[in-house]
Amino acid sequence: MKTEVIELITTVIQVLQINMRWMTWNLFLAFIPLALSIWLFRSKRGGSWIWWLGFLSFYAFLPNAPYLLTDVIHLIDDIRRVQSVWMITLVLIPVYLVVILGGFEAYVISLINLGYYLHRIGKSKWIFAVELITHALSAVGIYWGRFLRFNSWDFITQPDAIITKGVEEILGKQPLVIITLTFIILWCLHWFMKRVTLGFVNQGVNSQANDHQIQNIG
Repeated sequence: MKTEVIELITTVIQVLQINMRWMTWNLFLAFIPLALSIWLFRSKRGGSWIWWLGFLSFYAFLPNAPYLLTDVIHLIDDIRRVQSVWMITLVLIPVYLVVILGGFEAYVISLINLGYYLHRIGKSKWIFAVELITHALSAVGIYWGRFLRFNSWDFITQPDAIITKGVEEILGKQPLVIITLTFIILWCLHWFMKRVTLGFVNQGVNSQANDHQIQNIG
């Protein structure tokens, strides 16, 4: 029994060590558009060529954030390797949830920052349409990344491959179905997570306002 437990723990540690490499890298890529969104939409005004370069980079890297949703396929392989209900429930699933939700929350906050910018420049009526377009572009980017193995920097290193193979590939029936389903998932999850996120933000702002009023009264 003791030997089996040691072997199980060793297997879980090995699985986590392997996963930490791609999880850390994918989370790093997911937080690039978040950082860009803060710089572009919260602290900068549009107009300069540097801003537009950052804007294009933002959209090039943005699909990396929701892309983490597709990494659930690795969980299936890990479950087969570990084969312990307790380890799967208490270790593997929580780790995957943190990583996947972390990546998607980066996506949600990035779009909230974009919406804030549109509101600031008097284009609030564009927010919903821009969100839909962004979901569609991200769905295409996720397909390119998962099935064609394109990366964000391929827009610079091999733009010809993206224009030819990438565009040609997504016109097929099966890719269009996958992209459409991905778009629907992104739309629904973003709708829900955006409201949860804004709810926490508003709650925090109201709490600070109440604390400030209490201090003034005191």
